[in-house]
Amino acid sequence: MPLARMAMYSKGSNCIWLPLPDARDTWQSTLRHIACEGRCFVLGCNQFVTKSMYPADLNAVQELAPLPEIVCRGGSVIIAPLGEVLAGPLYEQEGTLFAELDLAEIARSRFDFDVAGHYARPDVFKLTVDEKPKLPVVYQTTDEP
Repeated sequence: MPLARMAMYSKGSNCIWLPLPDARDTWQSTLRHIACEGRCFVLGCNQFVTKSMYPADLNAVQELAPLPEIVCRGGSVIIAPLGEVLAGPLYEQEGTLFAELDLAEIARSRFDFDVAGHYARPDVFKLTVDEKPKLPVVYQTTDEP
């Protein structure tokens, strides 16, 4: 979601937490790219799940039968603003990742590339983000727009 990331970068995000949509290796390069692009720390998190973790009385437990024992292999990771992997990725086991984050690294890394600063090109591009509160569901009873 590049536009959502740009909105976060423009607010000066120093650390972005990203739940991973899957455990493929390609997501690791995506997370490193986001760290480099935004010059921020990225904490990617994904669950490690095995079939045995599901309750036996789960209504759809029979749908798990054809799946491998490891349903989701994880892949949590912590990445520095220039793309260096500080911890992880953590695959095929439960665990907690730890890393010491040097927040001064953010400012240093933005000297050469600041996507929402001197590289933003407001003369060419404009992103408008509507942050007004909205209802999650709107019911209409007429055909009026």
